[in-house]
Amino acid sequence: MAAPAIILYSFLYLYPALSNLLYSTQRWDGVTKPEFIGLKNFIHLLTDDDLFMKVLGNNVRFTIIVVVLQTGFALLFATFLTKNTKTNIFLRTVYFFPTILSSVSVGLIWTFLYDPNYGFINATLKAIGLDNLALNWLGDSKYSLYAVAVTQIWFHTGQMVVIYVAGLQQIPAELYEAADVDGATRWQQFKNVTWPMALPTTAVVVAYTTIQTFRAFDLIYAMTQGGPLNSSDLLVTMVYNTAFVGYKFGYAAAQTIFLVLTVMLVTWLQRRVLRTNDGTKK
Repeated sequence: MAAPAIILYSFLYLYPALSNLLYSTQRWDGVTKPEFIGLKNFIHLLTDDDLFMKVLGNNVRFTIIVVVLQTGFALLFATFLTKNTKTNIFLRTVYFFPTILSSVSVGLIWTFLYDPNYGFINATLKAIGLDNLALNWLGDSKYSLYAVAVTQIWFHTGQMVVIYVAGLQQIPAELYEAADVDGATRWQQFKNVTWPMALPTTAVVVAYTTIQTFRAFDLIYAMTQGGPLNSSDLLVTMVYNTAFVGYKFGYAAAQTIFLVLTVMLVTWLQRRVLRTNDGTKK
């Protein structure tokens, strides 16, 4: 009974993963016969590739910005939308709506909003007298990564709100009633009841958000294609360019292995930190 699923999984996931490991030890342009070079791809990646180091820094900054702000906004909104009133259900739907759009659609919408000449953002800034803040958001290497990060946060915050609402609704009401009896303020209730009880949900939100930031290929490619000057390039877009623009499939395979290991390490560290704050064993 399990054979069809095992065969499908092996063909679509296991075989490509093992093939990628093999290609990472080869020099291959996708056409000629692969040449075995051992660990040279990894050595070059970690010691001689300045672009890789720049893109890795981009990815770290992008991940930190999105994880911190998206998690914070999602938890903030969820605390006000926990009760199942008609208004709250409507607002949850509104916040969740961007998530059902495709990444390319969201990227094109925000590209138009960021347009330096006709975009809504600059037009609004100019209309209220803040002309000096009207910038070329996607065309300036200083701001392009942060502009895409804002789009990513808008895109997925509603999804995290729904997850947080489900988690917060599991907190016993008796804890808040006891806090009211003790005279706790809203902030004290959040600090001593909501936040500790929401840590398991936070672990899920943080891990999922981190993975989203490392696979935000569609959004990056639709908005900036990694430019200008690789200022908004992420690891996933660099892998694409290495393989399908530079035709260095062996080197791209090594990059994907590093990408997967990086995501695993980051999510593991996040889980350890959140478990430590929760008082559970490491």
